[in-house]
Amino acid sequence: MSKPNHPRMLAETEAEAVLRNIRVSPRKLNIVATSIRNLPAGRAIAELTFSKKRIAQDVKKLLQSAVANAENNHQLDVDRLVVTTAEVGRGIVMRRFQARGRGKAARVEKWFSHLRIVVAERDIITKAEKRAAGRNRPVGAEGPVIEGAQA
Repeated sequence: MSKPNHPRMLAETEAEAVLRNIRVSPRKLNIVATSIRNLPAGRAIAELTFSKKRIAQDVKKLLQSAVANAENNHQLDVDRLVVTTAEVGRGIVMRRFQARGRGKAARVEKWFSHLRIVVAERDIITKAEKRAAGRNRPVGAEGPVIEGAQA
């Protein structure tokens, strides 16, 4: 497949970082990428720091690069950054041979991947605020909501 004619342009509040030809299969990389999607940038870095996956440190380095791009190139507030997309793409496949018994050979495929991380500046909403917004009451308000009643 070829590249699209007009690649998606970034919004004013977005910044990206791309890492190509990472020596890990897309399937394994996607597990790590899924774990940081839609997280605040600080929390995503913390998740990657303590992850046991080998590739997590490379993803963390790329995420830090995206945050630095947002801060230095786009003048975005680092504390309000959220990982909006973490796209994993398929790279090249190196084919090698491994000797097997009785003079035979088996093909070994070594997969490469691409990773694109986009961070955007958004208001970070806590879980308590989400729950309160769903019930139409301010954070910390207690008791049932009665329509038409005055506080």
